[in-house]
Amino acid sequence: MRVALLSDLHGNEIALDAVLVDIARRGVDRIVCLGDTVALGPRPREVLARLRELRCPCILGNHDAFMLDEQLIHSYNDAPIIGRAVEWCRNLLTDDELAFIRSFLPTLEIELEGDVRLFLFHGTPQSHMQDLLCTTPPGELDAMLSGRAASVMAGGHTHIQMLRQHKGTLIVNPGSVGMPFKEYVSGKAPIILAHAEWACVEVIRGHVNVTLHRVELDRSALRSAAQTSDNPIAVDLVAQYS
Repeated sequence: MRVALLSDLHGNEIALDAVLVDIARRGVDRIVCLGDTVALGPRPREVLARLRELRCPCILGNHDAFMLDEQLIHSYNDAPIIGRAVEWCRNLLTDDELAFIRSFLPTLEIELEGDVRLFLFHGTPQSHMQDLLCTTPPGELDAMLSGRAASVMAGGHTHIQMLRQHKGTLIVNPGSVGMPFKEYVSGKAPIILAHAEWACVEVIRGHVNVTLHRVELDRSALRSAAQTSDNPIAVDLVAQYS
């Protein structure tokens, strides 16, 4: 049993398509999206269309929630440029596309082979805005996990790939498909890397393996996609990919 985990697509159709090609080449049984599908990137509607074609479960990320609640972003980020980019994306989406986002799940548990269970969320089981890092102290991590237990637990949100072991549980962050960060930013302006990230959870005869993957992308294609968008942060994206 092999499950591909995607997270933080952020409207980057080029990155998502590249990851889907890589997944098809390697072969998986199931794909799950851990949220933040649309806002900030140049092609949010195209990304939603791909996800609908895949018919994969999707977790509700904070930027997905921003599409449904105009005021929610003010509790998370007060940078005007981010607010304008979120508003631009929300105004672009149709009622049908917003209804699709409204169907996203807060968390998801999947029974794999044998007794192996996979528990999925966006930030933490508590909140899609909470950061879970490799440096999070064990006591704080216990509180974040809210008593949940599974063989593998996975979330995104930080845009940083991670694999750590905590009291026998493997905790995974597949990184970001659409906007991988060079380092944890904690509110600062990020450096966006020109590749796409995903993870695979594999169970063979009851034993679990987790692999982190990176797919190199064409900088000129990324730059061109940003240049042809009227997204308020398009200029910043062009600079990142130059």
